[in-house]
Amino acid sequence: MAQITPPGIGDIGADPFLERSPYPFVMVKTILGARFRFDSTHPELLEPVEAAYGGLPRDVPDTPLPGFHIELRLSPRRHAPAWDEPPPVLTQSGAGLLCGIMDASNYVIIDHGRQRALVVVSEDMLDWPYHVRYELIEFAVFVLAARGMDLLPLHGACLGLDGRGVLLLGASGAGKSTLALHGLLEGMEFVAEDAIFVDPRSMEARGVGNFLHVREDALRFIDEGPLRRWIADSPTIRRRSGVEKFEADLRQGYGHVATAPLALVGAVFVSAETAADDADMLLPLSHDDIAARLLADQPYAAGQAGWHRFVHRLAEMDVHVLRRGRHPRASVDALRPLLASRHLASA
Repeated sequence: MAQITPPGIGDIGADPFLERSPYPFVMVKTILGARFRFDSTHPELLEPVEAAYGGLPRDVPDTPLPGFHIELRLSPRRHAPAWDEPPPVLTQSGAGLLCGIMDASNYVIIDHGRQRALVVVSEDMLDWPYHVRYELIEFAVFVLAARGMDLLPLHGACLGLDGRGVLLLGASGAGKSTLALHGLLEGMEFVAEDAIFVDPRSMEARGVGNFLHVREDALRFIDEGPLRRWIADSPTIRRRSGVEKFEADLRQGYGHVATAPLALVGAVFVSAETAADDADMLLPLSHDDIAARLLADQPYAAGQAGWHRFVHRLAEMDVHVLRRGRHPRASVDALRPLLASRHLASA
């Protein structure tokens, strides 16, 4: 691949901060109920944007969409040995800015007060499209949306029926993704299974329903056929933890992705413990247990605005520990009574 020089970089003395650099490539997407404009110095930087947000179900709200602006800038190839894997993103804040930094050539700067972000990617980083998308571009999108729309970011999943939703929380490896997969296959509405955003005022949950991440050992619960082939033929991604998962694209038409936020009626903490009987899978939690488990499960969200209101309102709902059944379908069946409830938290 030929050396790519971002516009204006040859005139570094006259424009050392690249303030006059044009952004000739533009893409606009509706994400999480907001309008995101991406301006880029190079078309290749818009490819991970399209991969993440192209073809999402449209949520058409009654009010005007909030707007955010992300600048994508390609920097020259680094003069350094090739990576075995890009370094992890380190976060930092100050002067009203939030930063995510891989190295001097790959970083994100977010000015959430002005609803803007800058994402800088080196030419050689394009060889790592998953990391560009997941750790740089999605990082900017999620932080801007959460801070700019007063949403609480949670690590978890959400399934629903008839506009009502239940949060799936719990430690990594507990089975949230497997439960989300089988909920999807059993006809439930799918919000997302990695990052969920809750409005603590309305207790509505939304997410980006683009990918489903499935471990190979979860395939044993799926019968041979098109659905299993769809997952098994999907690209494999490797988390920072070392866990490898299939990244199945839900926009290929499998299952029902929610087209609007779901009103929460409860939550379950998914446990790796197996229940002795499928009828004994749900263990209700007390108010104090709910608060303690949420704090331990969501340490980042616990430091964000709206946390205490969220905890108080969720504690008014049905919150349980969900132990594993003999088959993930049993876990899905255990969720149905919760979703059939019309118990919504009071404002």
